[in-house]
Amino acid sequence: MRRLGLALTLALSFATPVLAEEGRVIPPPAVDETALSGPETAIFAGGCFWGVQGVFQHLKGVINATSGYAGGEAATASYDQVSGGDTGHAESVQVVFDPKQISYGELLHVFFSVAHDPTQLNRQGPDVGTQYRSALFPTTEDQARIAKAYIDQLTRARAFEAAIVTKIDPGVPFYPAEGYHQNFLTVYPDHPYIATIDMPKIAALERMFPDDWRAEPVLVPAVD
Repeated sequence: MRRLGLALTLALSFATPVLAEEGRVIPPPAVDETALSGPETAIFAGGCFWGVQGVFQHLKGVINATSGYAGGEAATASYDQVSGGDTGHAESVQVVFDPKQISYGELLHVFFSVAHDPTQLNRQGPDVGTQYRSALFPTTEDQARIAKAYIDQLTRARAFEAAIVTKIDPGVPFYPAEGYHQNFLTVYPDHPYIATIDMPKIAALERMFPDDWRAEPVLVPAVD
């Protein structure tokens, strides 16, 4: 995204509709976790990690949400390399959460309805490339089962006009992104990209999920 010139980025963002910016009302998962114990970790990829991180940071029950990379090798888990689009990595967010406060299924509900548009293949709005793909990286067999069931449910319900292209790739390592990417939405709310692409997601989250909304985001500590 930042590899595009700013003027081109903003022009494309207005020319290309992004459903996730305004949010979409979809049914919650019919299948969800039943054994709720201890903190749990989940990994989500839905375009630029700035906005995805920001969304999850505003949810009650989220302990931490870290921007990073998943899908490729450790040696290529850096922003400069991932931005080239040929490392196999996707810009991702690792979410540590308390399932007694918010379940994996509820996180999926937010992910599909607010955080991104799951029908865009290898892109999100103005950001183009496999590094911006829609993907889930389950860390447990239960998460993989719930994710597949929810995608199947949304597909049967025709919750979106186009097909859901989100891939499920279990057991993939996560590599934290550089410090300057952490908490980017909170630190730079007036950044043109954030203001145009991501702040509408935060507004949609507050409007659509008032019971899960947390006004003060949980932030990644020790940002460079």
